[in-house]
This record gives sequence, C-alpha cells and structure tokens, in this order.
Amino acid sequence: MTKTAQDIKSYKKQLKEALADGFLRSALDKFNTVYRENRPNVYAGIDFEGLRDEIAAGKDAALPQLEDLFADFKAKAEKAGAKVHRAADAQQANELIAKIAKESGSRKIVKSKSMTAEETFLNHHLENEGLVVTETDLGEWIIQLRKEGPSHMVMPAIHLSRYQVGDLFEKVARRDLDSEDIDTLVKVAREQLRPAFLEADMGVSGANFAIAESGALGLVTNEGNMRLVTTLPKVHVALVGYDKLVPDLESALRILKVLPRNATGQAITSYVTWIKGANACSVADSGTKELHIIFLDNGRLSLAADPVFASSLRCIRCGACANVCPIYSKVGGHKYGHVYIGAIGLILTLFYHGAENDRAIVQNCINCQACKEVCPVAIDLPHLVKKTYQAVLKAEGKKPVKNHFLARVMKNRKLFHFLLRKASLAQRPLSKGAPMIRHLPHFFEKAHGFRSLPVIARTPLRDRWQAIKKPVASPVLNVGFFGGCAVDFIYPEQAEALVDLLDDHGVNLEFPMEQTCCGLPALMAAEEETAADLALQNAAAFDVDAYDYIITLCASCASHIKHNYGKILDDATDAGRRAAAFADKLIDFSAFMQNVLKLQPQAFEKSDQKVTYHAPCHLCRGLKVVDEPRQLIETSGADYVASKDEDVCCGFGGSYSVDFPEISAEILGKKLDLVEQSGADVLVTDCPGCVMQLKGGLDKRGSKIQVKHLAELLADQKKKTE
Repeated sequence: MTKTAQDIKSYKKQLKEALADGFLRSALDKFNTVYRENRPNVYAGIDFEGLRDEIAAGKDAALPQLEDLFADFKAKAEKAGAKVHRAADAQQANELIAKIAKESGSRKIVKSKSMTAEETFLNHHLENEGLVVTETDLGEWIIQLRKEGPSHMVMPAIHLSRYQVGDLFEKVARRDLDSEDIDTLVKVAREQLRPAFLEADMGVSGANFAIAESGALGLVTNEGNMRLVTTLPKVHVALVGYDKLVPDLESALRILKVLPRNATGQAITSYVTWIKGANACSVADSGTKELHIIFLDNGRLSLAADPVFASSLRCIRCGACANVCPIYSKVGGHKYGHVYIGAIGLILTLFYHGAENDRAIVQNCINCQACKEVCPVAIDLPHLVKKTYQAVLKAEGKKPVKNHFLARVMKNRKLFHFLLRKASLAQRPLSKGAPMIRHLPHFFEKAHGFRSLPVIARTPLRDRWQAIKKPVASPVLNVGFFGGCAVDFIYPEQAEALVDLLDDHGVNLEFPMEQTCCGLPALMAAEEETAADLALQNAAAFDVDAYDYIITLCASCASHIKHNYGKILDDATDAGRRAAAFADKLIDFSAFMQNVLKLQPQAFEKSDQKVTYHAPCHLCRGLKVVDEPRQLIETSGADYVASKDEDVCCGFGGSYSVDFPEISAEILGKKLDLVEQSGADVLVTDCPGCVMQLKGGLDKRGSKIQVKHLAELLADQKKKTE
C-alpha cells in the first residue's frame, strides 16, 4: 500500500532521497520538456480554451445530478444484462469485489490499469483474501512486481530506467536479458502475461465514462490488455467513480477529444472501447459474461455538493498537472501525491485518504500556475491547493508557528514595516557593506546556500518617495503605484527606474503610504483571514476613483490581487466592492508600458548587449501577459536573444524557496544553465521576486550575467535629454 510521510520533517527526508536519484530527475525532466514542446502541436487547429470551457460547464451541470444520472445508468445497464452496485467507501467496494469473486468461483484475477482501484488498494485486499491478482498494463505490472504504487496516473512506471526493468524481468524470466533490447523486454512481459489472461476467471477494470442515456461504459487505453481483461474471463467487474457519469455519448466524445492530447500528447489514444451489457462468453457456464459495475462514492457525492471543492470532480485523470509541474519533474509522483499525483492529488488526498496523508504533501506547491493553464477541465488547481491546506489545518486544529507569526505581524502594517527596517540593521554583519549576502550562518548555509541574498535597503522606497517623485503640471494620466514588499524594502531602485521612464509622458504617479503587503504570502500559508485583511487595507489605501490605472512592478502581486481578492472578499459588501475596483484598475508594468504608453524605439539608445528574458509565472500564466515584455526588450534597442524554457518557473515562489530550498535550488539550477547557454549579457524579468532568485543564483555562480528588472533595462537604455 502507498505510504506517505505524515510530517514535514519525514517528508523532506524523502524529497532529498528523490533528488539524489539522478535517473529519476533526468527522465522526468526530459519528459517535462518534451511534453511541453509537443502539446501545442496536437492542439493545432483546436480551440482548446473553448473546448475546455465546454467540458467544464458540462461537468458542473452533471455534478448536482449524479444521483439521477446513476439511476438512469443503472436502469439502462441492468436492462442490458449488467448488475449495478453501489459502494459507500473503499472497504465496501473491495469487499464487494471479493464477494463477487467468491460467488462466481473465481480465483485468478487479471486487472487493467485503474486509478480507482489504486484509490481503494484493491490488490492488497484481494490478495489478503487468497486471490491471485495480475496487473496487465505493462507499467502497472512492473510496479506490482516492485510492490510500489504508480508514479503517474497515465504512465505509472515513468520513474524507472530500462536497466531497472531489465533487472526485474531477469528475475521473473529467470534468464539473462539485454536491458538495451526493448523488444526482448516486451516479449518477456507478453510471455508472462499471456497465461494470466487465458487462465483468469475474473477481469477487473475501471472506466473513463459511464453514459447515463445508454448504460454503456467507455474505456480509454494505449495497450490491448484492457480488451483481453474485459473479454476473456467469464466475469468482468468495472469499478467506477460517480464522477465518471456523463449524461450522453456526446459529452464523452467531447472529453475524449482532449484526454489523449493532454495526457501524452497524442491526437487519439490507441484503444477506445465501449461496453454495454452482458455479452456472449464461451467459457461461462451460462454462455453469457457476468458483468458487474460498481459505483464508488468514497466522498464523491458530498464533494459534488461542496461549494469550494466540487470543481475537483471535473478531473478526467489526464495527469497533465504533473506533466508540467516543476516540482513533479524533480521528485516524481511517489513524493508528490498519495495515490493520485500532481496538483489534483494534493487536493483529492484530503477527501479520499484523510488529512494525515495530505498534511505534508499539500504544502509542496510553488504556485507557478502551470497546472491551471493546461488543465483540460478548467480546475483552478493552485487556488484549491491553498484551500485544501487551509482545510487540513482546520481538520487538525493546529497551525505552524509561521502561521501565527504571519497573522500577528502582517495585519499590523506599522509593526511589519518596523521589523523590515530593523532587519536592515541586523543583516549588516552578514553583508559587510556589499549589496548581496553571499555567506549565510553555517546553520542555514547547507540548505539555503544555493543563492546569494539581497540586502534590505537602508532607505525603503516610502522614505525616498518625496525626493524621487516628479511633479506633473497637467497630467495626461493619474496613476497609483502599488509597490509591494520587495520593491518597497529591497529594490527601491526598480521604482526609481519607473519614475524615470514615466518622465516626459505626462503621467502623474502617486505612492499611497498606507499600502502594505499584497497578502500572497499569507494566502500561500493558508492564512486566508490575514490575506483578506491585507486586501482591505490596500483597497482602503488607494483612492481608486482618482486613478486611471494602478501600476505595479511585481507580477506576483498583480496576479494575486487580480485573481484572489475577489475570492477571499465578499463583493456584496462596500469593502469587497472597493477591493474589486482596486483590482480592476491594477495593471502590470509591461502591459502598461507597451499597451498604454506605447513606448517607441526612438526614445532609446541602440545597444549591442545581448538580453534574454525570464517570464515570471504570474505574468505569463496568471495575467496572460506574454508578448509585451519581449516587445519592450526590442523597443529598448537591446539585442534580444531567446533562451530555452523562458516561461518555466525559476523556483522562487516566495516563501517556497525558504520552505523547500533543495527543490528550489534544482529548479533554479536548470533555469540558469539555459540562461548561460543563451550567451546573453543581461537577463531581464518583470518581477522583483524572480530578480531575487535569478540574481542570487548567478551571483553564487560567479557569473558575469547581469540581472535586471525590465524597468531598469528600459531606464538604462533611455535616451538622456540635455
């Protein structure tokens, strides 16, 4: 049975073990890259977003009707000769299948890959009942032999090398094998599995669709094993979650259009099988196959009625949330989920396997938004992960010390800013007057020494503002400036670059002094009440009606304010409406400069320096601002050179890089390797958090590549007036 760390200390130990597995990291990293490169090709000519929204709407419409859809399915399926059962939980489902085996005289069972059966730990139960169970999907058979759980929902043995498989098959076949000869390894599997098919009394499968209008099951696979499992034995048992119910064939075909594309980058899967009723079967005494369909609840029906988490039941088990996840690509599914892997696994674990199995893994989310972008059913996975962590803390009735600190300090703006100012004094022995802290105390150095850290500014932006602000007599635009913590207290020079750029454009820029942290760190720690309080403080700090826009240099702040303020505040209240108006006026730096001010090349000096770009996660995915930063680099007169994977996370994630430094370091390491390979002199980005991570990593390497906020690049390239 799958075992997951029950506390963060044990979990981090497991993560370190996974990071030490060079093959695992290499294999998953290659898959991550290939998948991201291939996926757009299979969606060519398809309106992915439109199709996604259609499927999501259909799923949402079905969820309140699951009981009715089940009743319709049951009536049609039983009319066709099937027997339809209900199982309230995993134990009941397992006992029911064991009972069917006993009553039908079945001793040998073959299974096709089923995540629902993994969820119930069916094999474990049946084997304890004295039954012989053989997985017939090649990947599932391999992990069954190794006594492991799947490391991916679609590709369960992706974490294993051919040499590991070869060694395993040598033991099974009892002869020497050449691990380089894939055909021979496949033949060994065929030799071993064919007798299991022929001798089986019962076949067990899952199903991708249960069609209410007809009582038919739809199964999607890439191997022919599933058809042998469902046709050869005298008994077929299908274990199906209620969430697989769809009203009609059209709904199933719509999902089928995205499932293989999203799962493995295939235009269509190898086998799509439709099963309706009990069919002829020569090995059955009656001459007819015994077909049992078991619908598993295990929390699904209550989940379908949950106002927050119901959308998680849209999941079609494509596994794409893992395919693009920078964390999964480093540690794999055995450390990034409990049965169900990837972002959806961090959510479903709470409901299917309890808070004790979720308390550690649910914290391991960097909030890069990649899973949300590729989800074919529009589940807001990052949002639900944060809500899940909140639910875990509530279920356990205790919070980490960090949460108590955040709640107390961040709500009090004056206290928060006072502590930041004191930190500037406390860091001086470490920085020794340099702009970066290159050597941390020994206690921190081992885990956190992968990057240098910036010093907190001696004079924060709010104390410089009156000196750097430029008065505008007859402004064309009145713009508020939301600084965010990093610009205000670490990188005030980025704000100075902004002020310089706005000069001569008739923009009056105001920096309200009552503004504070956007609240994203609090929300990431599941302190939603604190995040809501900060949202209200910021909304109150800005006289929204006085501004045409509110600009920010921080993509993370902008994305959080745009997408989360409306979720954590009641928009029916005056304060909620004020926060919504604040969010509506907010605009990121790149979009403002490119689309509002429409900067022109003649305002900048031509330069021969090569500049590459890192796309902040919350800019390119959170705000859908993709082309503007690159256009601005070219406008600046610099020589833009693309680097590979520009839109892949840098590993910062705010406090994530503090909580999970080993993973952050690995993600950053690959990013910097690619930046160095580009041959660029300067790396620019549009988020101070990314600047901190990238600049710190390159400084630690001793690299000569400069790291700048895009505002600084533009200000440096701006033609100077006499």
